[in-house]
Amino acid sequence: MAHSTLKLFYFDTEGRAEVARIILAAAGKTFQDIRCNEDDWLQQKTRAPYGQVPVLEVDGVAFAQSLAINAFLAREFGFYGNTNLENFKIDEIVHLVNDFMTAATKVLFLTPNQEEQASGTRELKEETGPRMLGFLEKFLRSSGSGYFVGDRLTLADICVLDIVTGSFALLLDVNNSYPLLRKNLELTKAHPKIGAYLISRETRE
Repeated sequence: MAHSTLKLFYFDTEGRAEVARIILAAAGKTFQDIRCNEDDWLQQKTRAPYGQVPVLEVDGVAFAQSLAINAFLAREFGFYGNTNLENFKIDEIVHLVNDFMTAATKVLFLTPNQEEQASGTRELKEETGPRMLGFLEKFLRSSGSGYFVGDRLTLADICVLDIVTGSFALLLDVNNSYPLLRKNLELTKAHPKIGAYLISRETRE
């Protein structure tokens, strides 16, 4: 993997490719971050195994499905657990976050009725989001290390960082009711390569 050529295809936004970008940045792995507009994507679509992005090409072979891509990269670069049980816990957090992302995507991008979208957005901000944040706070309290699993940065921490700072950040208020989560976010941002990536992302935006 150290000498593999990686190409990540997605639109020019965070969305479902951002966790992969953060993992690769944290690992210091050089990759081609190919950001498509709608016209570009129509030309690139034949690369996608299922006709959708993100797509990760590894030495010219295309792979898809964001959760699978993220899990592969996390395992390759040391951001998964040390035991099968730790991996189970990481997957639990990953799927909890993905549930929120799926619900938010449905409301924001797949609900054409403005009244229904406003109602759905309000529910995300006032009910669904706080419920997820509460679960994450409880998980960190049980962990006791500041990280979600074990005593080091894993895919779980990266997924949580993404959901609260990326495309859906405006839906989630990580306020003083979540002190352990706020600490965890600071720990993740303190990773030198992730911190540098986040600064570069702000510059890009």
